[in-house]
Amino acid sequence: MSAEFPPIAELLPQAGAMRLLERVLAHGDDGTRCGVNPSQSALFRDASGRVPAWVALEYMAQCAAADGSLRRRARGEPLAPALLVGSRRITFRCASFDPKQRLEVTARRAAGQRELLAFDCAVFDARGGEPLVEGRLNVLPGLHGHTRFTR
Repeated sequence: MSAEFPPIAELLPQAGAMRLLERVLAHGDDGTRCGVNPSQSALFRDASGRVPAWVALEYMAQCAAADGSLRRRARGEPLAPALLVGSRRITFRCASFDPKQRLEVTARRAAGQRELLAFDCAVFDARGGEPLVEGRLNVLPGLHGHTRFTR
């Protein structure tokens, strides 16, 4: 896996407060790993300042999108947004994330070729340990009419 990756803004259609990933940490045939700083998820913080664990679904979806964008770039194809169409077997092992906590999210393509892709995803504390959230996301790739998603 290479240590040189484009800025996350070049890989995701999300912008502003909806871009929740910080950067790509690793990418290869086995998938993509990205860094997350929950303090940047201000849009989703609860009254105590914590980020609810369900936001991990968006962390995982954005990591899968980064994986797809890196693969498209490697083939010389332009960025094309995808649509999250479902999730399966999502397991939450925590209720929320501390805004000071550093997270890493992984997305590994598990099935599919062109019409529908499945990614096995997980969110970990950057210090290591068992996944805090994990599950499979189903994605419809390569939507045309690229749109930036902002808030």
